[in-house]
Amino acid sequence: MPAAFAPVLPSRYGREPEPAPGAGVRVTSDTLPGLESVSPADENSVWLHDALLGPHSADIVRYLSLARSTGGPVLDLGSGAGRLAVPFARHGFAVEAVDRDASALERLDGWARRIGPQVAGLVVTRRTDLTDLRLDGSYRLALLAGAMVAAVPPARRPGLLREVASHLQTGGALALDYTAHQLPGLIAEPQRTWAFQVPRFDGIDEWVVARQVFDLPSMSERITYYAARTGKLSTERVVLTTDKWIVEPERLAAELHSAGLHIEGRRRHRIDERTESVLLVCRTDG
Repeated sequence: MPAAFAPVLPSRYGREPEPAPGAGVRVTSDTLPGLESVSPADENSVWLHDALLGPHSADIVRYLSLARSTGGPVLDLGSGAGRLAVPFARHGFAVEAVDRDASALERLDGWARRIGPQVAGLVVTRRTDLTDLRLDGSYRLALLAGAMVAAVPPARRPGLLREVASHLQTGGALALDYTAHQLPGLIAEPQRTWAFQVPRFDGIDEWVVARQVFDLPSMSERITYYAARTGKLSTERVVLTTDKWIVEPERLAAELHSAGLHIEGRRRHRIDERTESVLLVCRTDG
């Protein structure tokens, strides 16, 4: 374990016990637990937020390929700072980007404007929580990318899916991805600890210990990030927490069917022996 991890062990914050011996601290640079349901706490947290979404970046190519078959307009739900919306606009698609975080949408607008007026003119941003989503337009493609579906409370998910489906044009598609866990794996290892360095380019050295705790009765998980950011003169410690829900594939499939969508395609990517990433492409029944 690098010495740089020492300042960020959870025990130093007094909020969580230090991982027990044998808890399985994993030092990794990819497939990190995601921060989909929380916004950056401050400008410095943007680096951590982007690093956690980084493992999902390869999906941009797959989603762009799908958009070429469906056409636009595109609805990007939980858009964040535009990792999908801006590349889509650069490829000529009209995009409505929806997110609850005003600062993320400001970053998206700024990025689009820096590229040029043609790109900025294709992007419309809208601030709202997905649980309160009410749409006005119609779309050829809707995206719940970066495992955003796991950030929606299960009780509110059917309503969200119905709202999206009702605003898809005939032959339109909803594409979403999520992390699928095998139940025996969660029972065997309900707590997982990760350690990684955040790639930064501003002279700050940032290391993070992430504790992932699954609660099977509520089918939820909580991830707490303990970060230490060391500059030339001082070290700052930050704690961020996100709550998510474990997606049950059979339940999700039933909810999609009830919303008037059928699963046309399914792509799986194995993360480890007990976990995989699943990408679904769903079409309207009409």
